[in-house]
Amino acid sequence: MDHARTISKDTTLCISLAARPSNIGTRFHNYLYNELGIDFVYKAFTTPDLAAAIAGIRGLGIRGASVSMPYKEDCIRYIDVMHDSAAAIDSVNTIVNDDGTLHAYNTDYQAVVNLLHDNDVPADYSFAVAGSGGMAKACVAALCEAGRTDGIVIARNETAGTALAGKYGLRWQSDLAEQRPQLLLNATPVGMDGGPEASALPFPDEAVEAAEVIFDVVAKPPETPLIRLARGLGKTVITGAEVIALQAAEQFELYTGVRPSDDLIRAASEYSRS
Repeated sequence: MDHARTISKDTTLCISLAARPSNIGTRFHNYLYNELGIDFVYKAFTTPDLAAAIAGIRGLGIRGASVSMPYKEDCIRYIDVMHDSAAAIDSVNTIVNDDGTLHAYNTDYQAVVNLLHDNDVPADYSFAVAGSGGMAKACVAALCEAGRTDGIVIARNETAGTALAGKYGLRWQSDLAEQRPQLLLNATPVGMDGGPEASALPFPDEAVEAAEVIFDVVAKPPETPLIRLARGLGKTVITGAEVIALQAAEQFELYTGVRPSDDLIRAASEYSRS
């Protein structure tokens, strides 16, 4: 890949907002801009002032923003138009700026739907989702989209956990206890590089051993403690690296109007993690 690109006053800026920014999205998007000859540039940011950051998106004409934890719900108050993918789950992971009007989407949801389908995860599997934040909302909605009803939301926050579970007719528990679902999905920061629980597991070892499918949305590292354990046990695994590639491809199209080929998406994903 030729890294020499000219940035001018006419170059369009897209950004990400995350509590712990990584280079994954930056490398993914900039790789595709370069390969497709699109005059865009992408930069990762964090912020202690979300209102000011989103005002900057509007005021500076920033074309788009990827929104990660912990901003996916808090940003809603600053949005002008909530599209169905975000409104249905009250969670935003993508902001598109159309001449000062901020549109919100959730591409996480579609990525999870696609990965469950592509991995032939049976619709009658029992499941547990750890988490109750924005990403957990997208995951629960995606699981239930195929008619799954035998599920548990595992969340320390009882208010948020019961609200999410109740919306989809599921059960809330503060921990997994003796339950042994066939599908375990982690939508918490447990296992994330740089976090306080980077070396921890979101589920007990015994539950991982009993499960058929392990799905971890944490993208950094791509091999989280949960994924390493599951691979060692011969389980079907779905990784956060897969989620971030698919949702980023959807974002890329929303920002640029261009849909990269599957081969380019795979190449960008590999480059983003190299």
